[in-house]
Amino acid sequence: MNEHSTELRGTVRRHYAAAALAVTDGGTACCGPGPAGGDPDFGSALYAAEERDALPVEAVAASLGCGNPTAVAELREGDRVLDLGSGGGIDVLLSARRVGPGGRVYGLDMTDEMLRLAAANAAKAGATNVEFLKGTIEAVPLPADTVDVVISNCVINLSVDKPAVFAEVFRVLRPGGRVGVSDVVADDTLTPRQRAERGDHVGCVAGALSFTEYRDGLRAAGFTDVEVTPTHPVADGMHSALVRAVKPGPR
Repeated sequence: MNEHSTELRGTVRRHYAAAALAVTDGGTACCGPGPAGGDPDFGSALYAAEERDALPVEAVAASLGCGNPTAVAELREGDRVLDLGSGGGIDVLLSARRVGPGGRVYGLDMTDEMLRLAAANAAKAGATNVEFLKGTIEAVPLPADTVDVVISNCVINLSVDKPAVFAEVFRVLRPGGRVGVSDVVADDTLTPRQRAERGDHVGCVAGALSFTEYRDGLRAAGFTDVEVTPTHPVADGMHSALVRAVKPGPR
C-alpha cells in the first residue's frame, strides 16, 4: 500500500473512531456530503421505523450507511452472514434476527471504538448469534467458503483497494453464496476528479466506483448475475445503489 493509500485509510479510521465516540457520548454519527446529522440520504432514516424501534438507540444513532442491505440480501433461517465495515452493528443485529438462532452473523470493522460500541449494542439487544472481528475488508480474517451472504452498507467505496475487497468477498463466500450491498456509485460519465469535487473520501463520495467499474470489478473477481441498481441520488451524478452478485456453484 502506497503512502497516499495509507494516509487515506488512517483518515477513514480516525473519522469513524470519532463517530463511535460521539455516539458513546450520547450524540449521533454522520456520513455523506451534507452537514452532520442533516443529510436524509444517509443514516438511520433509510430503515423502517419498526426495524429502528427494535434495536438499541446507540446502534441506530451510529448508522452511517446509504441504504438498507438487509432488506435486499434475502437472508434465510440458518444463513451465515458477513457484514463488511459493520460499524455500530445495526445491520449485524437486523441480520441476526432474520437468520435466527441457527444462523450466525460476523461483523468486520477495523476501528476499535466501533467494535466496542457494536459489542455493547449486541449485548443490549441480547444477540447471541453474532461475532465481531477486527480487520480490514481487503483481508478478511475468516477461512474460505465460510459464509452464505456478504452484506455491506456504504463501506466498499471507502476502500483503497477495491479489487482486493471483491477477491476477499469471493473467497469467503461458499459456492452459490450471494452479495447484497448498499454503496455509493457514480455515473459512468464522471471522472475520479469530478467525483472528488462532489464530496470527500470519508464522506463516502470521492472513492466511489462508477456503475461500469463496479460491475466489471465483481465480474473480474468471478461473480455472476451482477446487478448494480440505483435507488436515490446522494450528489450530482452520484447515487446510492443496491449491488447484487452470486458466486457460481451449488447452494
